[in-house]
Amino acid sequence: MSVKSESHDDKNAKLTAMDESLHPKSVDDRTVKPRDYIFMWIGDGVNIGNMTLGASVIVAGLATLNIYQTILAALLAIGIISTIFSLNDRLGYKTGIPYVVQLRMSFGTKGTVISSLLRGIPAIVWYGIQSWIGGTALNEFLKIVTNGSFDNVFVCFVALQAIQIVISLFGFHAIKWVETLASIIFMIGLIYVFGILVTSYSTEITQNWVRAEGSWGLPFFGLIMVFLGNYAGIFVSAADYSRELKTGISDKKRGLLYFVPITISYGFVIVIGAMLASATGVTNPAIALPMVIENPYISAGVSLFIVFTVIATNMVANVVPPAYVITLLTGLKYRISVTITGLLALCAFPWLLVQESSAKGLNMFVLIYSAFLGPVVSILLVEYYILRKQKVNISELYNDQGALAGYNPAALLAMLIGAAAAFIEVDLAWIIGLVVAGIAYYLLSKYAFKNSAFKRGTIFEK
Repeated sequence: MSVKSESHDDKNAKLTAMDESLHPKSVDDRTVKPRDYIFMWIGDGVNIGNMTLGASVIVAGLATLNIYQTILAALLAIGIISTIFSLNDRLGYKTGIPYVVQLRMSFGTKGTVISSLLRGIPAIVWYGIQSWIGGTALNEFLKIVTNGSFDNVFVCFVALQAIQIVISLFGFHAIKWVETLASIIFMIGLIYVFGILVTSYSTEITQNWVRAEGSWGLPFFGLIMVFLGNYAGIFVSAADYSRELKTGISDKKRGLLYFVPITISYGFVIVIGAMLASATGVTNPAIALPMVIENPYISAGVSLFIVFTVIATNMVANVVPPAYVITLLTGLKYRISVTITGLLALCAFPWLLVQESSAKGLNMFVLIYSAFLGPVVSILLVEYYILRKQKVNISELYNDQGALAGYNPAALLAMLIGAAAAFIEVDLAWIIGLVVAGIAYYLLSKYAFKNSAFKRGTIFEK
């Protein structure tokens, strides 16, 4: 890693333009152990949104993909997710910088505003979606314990959001402990639900999902794209997580820290989501889960379990990245930014995206924003591995008046070209945008904008 020598005062002068939370993490500040990292991704993978996506293979009570097609699609998606995670987290892991600073390498100090919003806005919307599902589950719990005298999803939604804002104020260290505890509880709960579905609903599941004809065509690849889109926002900002991880872990071992927990949790949740929807015909897990459990006390426990999964997922995937974006754009302190993030999620209108009868609204939302995030991550990977050969001047990333000041037209144009190509076939949006934008960025960086300062430090510098 190439870092120019400079005086301590000069370096601090360049860093003061950003809040301290966006400064590179020192070795002493990085306290997340590999075990904690695994638990964190297990906790994130046991995600009610993921369960909803698994349920989306059931349309009008019949599966568009059978069990074999669903599982294979999930495994392929997980393999791609883990690979991109381990590639894109490397700069953040080696230097301790967050995603919004990493973006400056390709998009410039001002261009980063646009590209960071493409990560921040979907995260805030997902924050709202997850919280709405959690509020629905909390309402189910209160209906059971009050014998039906309380029934107000919106009040539960607001209350849950307030709880999450308070937790997020304690920072990443609080998130680490929440995820460790959550991952253990989640897996126990999922095994219990799996047992109920297998023993009590095997006929419905077999008829509606296992023996369904399904499709190996566009629906199969479309489902992979939806799964990738669900994680697109997370692995594009991989640096936000790897910068918290203890140093000294090889690239291969760090790749396993993604593949193992995501396979265990994400794969299991997708299967249960499909089983649950085929058994009940309902694609909202917060409604469907209590339906398969006749004991009201256990149903209440399951509803609380859903609430806990929502909190755990939001703490990892939907709080830190948009909070960093707000901090970058406004200069506000981290705690104020996470509070604003939570308040914005209240206004995301998640009830319009999560429907009891269909998951199409959620799927379309994922596909649309992933059409932009695919190009962004592609541009970052081409920049870091091909154009800069993994050599980045970190001090320049914090210099508002340096070579990376302003906009990089090549990156912005490549992103738009990739997104436009993605919309040609929206069901395959993510992969199309990824490939097209990567090629476009390389060609534009080589042949266009010959006097661009963004060529400095790259293989195209003259």
